[in-house]
This record gives sequence, structure tokens and C-alpha cells, in this order.
Amino acid sequence: MPRNVMDGSPQRLDDLLDAAARDAPDAPALSVDGTTWTFRELRARVDALSAYLSGRCSRGARVALLAHNRLEYVAAYYGVPRDGRILVPLNQRLHPREWADQIARSGAELVIGEPDLLDRLAAEGGLPAGRPALAGIDDLPWDGPESGPESATESATASGADPDDVAWLMFTSGTTGRPKGVRLTHRSLLAGIEVTASGRPVRRGDVFCTPFPLCHVAGYQVILHHLFRRHAVVLRRFTPAALVEATRRHGVTNLSLAPTMLEDLLAHVEDDPAALDVLRGAVRVIAYGSAPMPVPLLRRAGDVLGCDFNQGFGMTELSGNAAFLSPDDHRAAITTRPELAASAGRPAGGVEIAVLDEDGTHLPPGALGEIAVRGPQVTTGYWDDPDATAEAFTGGWFRTGDAGRVDEDGYLYLVDRLKDVIITGGENVSSLEVEDVLRTVPGVAQVAVVGLPDPRWGQTVCAVIVPDGTPPSEDDLIAACRARLAGFKTPRGVEYVDTLPRTGNGKVRKSALRARLSGSA
Repeated sequence: MPRNVMDGSPQRLDDLLDAAARDAPDAPALSVDGTTWTFRELRARVDALSAYLSGRCSRGARVALLAHNRLEYVAAYYGVPRDGRILVPLNQRLHPREWADQIARSGAELVIGEPDLLDRLAAEGGLPAGRPALAGIDDLPWDGPESGPESATESATASGADPDDVAWLMFTSGTTGRPKGVRLTHRSLLAGIEVTASGRPVRRGDVFCTPFPLCHVAGYQVILHHLFRRHAVVLRRFTPAALVEATRRHGVTNLSLAPTMLEDLLAHVEDDPAALDVLRGAVRVIAYGSAPMPVPLLRRAGDVLGCDFNQGFGMTELSGNAAFLSPDDHRAAITTRPELAASAGRPAGGVEIAVLDEDGTHLPPGALGEIAVRGPQVTTGYWDDPDATAEAFTGGWFRTGDAGRVDEDGYLYLVDRLKDVIITGGENVSSLEVEDVLRTVPGVAQVAVVGLPDPRWGQTVCAVIVPDGTPPSEDDLIAACRARLAGFKTPRGVEYVDTLPRTGNGKVRKSALRARLSGSA
């Protein structure tokens, strides 16, 4: 069993991999698209990348990565920060000008990427000629000599990184405005991994599978499983068929899915009994956290797949998750304590969660305010943005921007993003509360509720609907809300769309919806 992260070892991300390569050199560490690297092979690629960068970039240099999920991405997780450089993951789904903006704001001097993405960056990004340098990911010297387990100690000793150095500079998803660069250190990332190990335990024989883009902080779960010398399987992109095949081939036991992915998976296996046979009995637990999981979906998934569920509350600024709703909590939510279905869980060991008012005063249990977090996993601040950093911290507490409350038992309940709370006629409206009602109307596949500017009321409530088949009428939608909500919470307008704009991890980009509907996009 690996030593406790918080007890002082490992101190850096590469320490963790070096220890795994010493203890289990020939065990599978990572699989993508059917190709598997052992821990020895993964560390050899990390060594090769670190050596390559040492000849091109100084300590503290930012190295951007523009690629889809692939084996080398995880090697970059470890290899770029090994000697004090900083990895800047770029979301491959963004526009080239957004990539260029994040490259410029981070000051990256090298961009490593897949050829088609680099071509788009060069053609459409508007970068100055020759800056930064571009390097094809397949052209790097990945096939260096594979050293034995004993050399892992030498690698760790030779590392030029300090635990408090920034390891990853990761831009937020921009759900509430322009993305900010979040400084994640070796220390904060390892603390986030330790917290998740407490709230989402890894068991002997577990094999983890994630379909999420590795450019998001959720990729830290791959490193979590490496801490326990476990195999991590990464899908190049999510499809139910790819997930079933990965489970069949690698014996996947733990999944990380967004609720929309779970719905697609259930539809797939209910039409394909052979696929269901692969998953049922193999998958032990499904983790989620990017959006609420409706109780009917939990019941259906539990009945069909026969597995447990674990919800995590976290964000980029927290180096991952900080609170968890355990499998026992989920079982209670479905049976004896239905109120827990609305909870995001309780803080794991090493994390403090509080509710603050606008002045930073701590509020009592049950009171509504802004969720704040304190602990070693919290970011050291935003890159080159002292004003945003100062605004985010109050007395050592990080203000998450989430409105919510904590009950007497320590369970966290999120009401909304503060910026997604709609203020109409002086009354506060939670968009999530309205969305929960609208989801019950037949013909609603997906819904998002936003506030739009109004000269009389300040904002009005607008519902954006993705229909499932025949669209429900506006009258039916409004009637459903009037039957269950106060009049000021009832939408004054309804818009029908084919899709909702989402970030790579499944969150609805409400800022984009507001801009489009108010005519400012």
C-alpha cells in the first residue's frame, strides 16, 4: 500500500509515478484505444519527455498541450512539471482564437499538439509568427530506453520541482464568463488526490475508466489510481459502445460519467443484452459530479446495472473534488432519506466547508450563502490576475461562487451558481429549482433556465428547452411551474433549441445562452 500523501511522500507528481514504477513495473498503468503501457513504460515516456523539454525550456516555462485523449497526455501530466515547468492543457473543443488567447495569457513558449489541431491553431488562432514554438506530439522522442525500477529513485532525486511549484495551469470552463487560469501546485494536486482517496476509496483489483477530456481537472483521477498501482483506462471519446468494449477488454470496475452519459449508456444496454451482460457484475461503482443526478435515473441505473453511485463536489480551483455523497448516502436517498438526493455530500477528511455571507461572516447550519472551502488542495490563485485572486479569498477561505447551505449533519446542498441566481423584481430565483420542475413535463429532454435583462424587473426568467420528440407547448411548461412554484419563479419566456451549449465536462454554458438570447453574442 502506498504511503499517505499528506504524510510527506510523495512530494511531487513524478514521485508518485516513480514509486509505482518501482513497486509494480510490469503492472498495467494506462490504456487508450486498446494500447496499454505498464508503469515502467509510462515512466520511460515521462523521462523521455522531461529530457526533451530540458533542452528547450527553462524552469518555470509554460508548455501548452493541444490534443485529444491519448497515452502521451498522461505522460505530460507527469513529465512537463517534473523539472519545474508548467503544463497548460488546452481544451481541444474550443475555437483556435480561444486557444491563442490562453496561450498568450499563460505565456506558453511551446505548444505540443496533434497535427490537425496545430494546423488550425496556426491558420485561425492569430498567433504572432514563430511564437510560441509548435511541436507535433508524434514527433517527440517518446521511445527512449526503458530503465529498470531502481532508476526511479535517481529520477526523483534529480527532479528540479519544488512541491509548491505550479504543476498545471488549467483554465476554467468559463461557465460564468471568461476562463481564468488556475494555478495548481504539486502539493495541491496531491492533496486533492488524497481527499478523493478518502471520499471515493480505491479497492484491490479496481480498474478505472474515464471518458472525460484529460484537459479538465477530472483527469486527476487517473493519478489517484496510479497512487494505488491501479490500471486507468481512458476513452479517446465517449460512446456507450466504446465504454462497453473497454469494460470487456480490461475488466473495468469504476466509471466516471456525467448524467447525460449514463442516460445514453442505459439506452444502449437496454437495446443490447450482450452489452448489459458485460457491465452487470463487473462495474462496482459509477462516480459523477458535473450535474445533478435525478432520483429516477439513479433508480433505473441501479436496477439495470446493479452498481453503486458516488457523487463528488469539486472544481478546478479545488484540484478536484472536496465533498462526496457516498454509496450508502445514495441508498438512503432512494429508500429512507429522499432529501439526500439533493445533497452534494459531506466534506472528506482534510477539507473544511463553510457558508459565508457577502461580508465573509460564517453562517449557521441551514442558512443560505456562498460555499467556501479551506484546505491544502485549494489553488494558490489565478495566473497573472491578482484582483481575481484577492476577490476569491476571504480570511484563507476560497469562495467558490456557489450558493448553498450546509445542514446540521454536515451535508452540503447547492442551490445554484451565484451568477446563475436570477434576481427578478427584487426576488431571488434558483435556476436549478425551475429546471427541476420543467424536467417533469413530458416532451422535455433537456432544459436550462437563465435570467435575461428586463427594464422593469431587472431580469426575467427564461426557459430554454431541448424537446424529446413533439415539443411541449409553452402553456404546458408555464402551467407546470405555476402549479409548483411562486409566480415570480415562473418563466416569462420559452425558447426551443436543438442542443444546449456545454463545456467538455458536460456543464451547460449558461453565459453563452444568456449572451445569445439577449442579443449580445
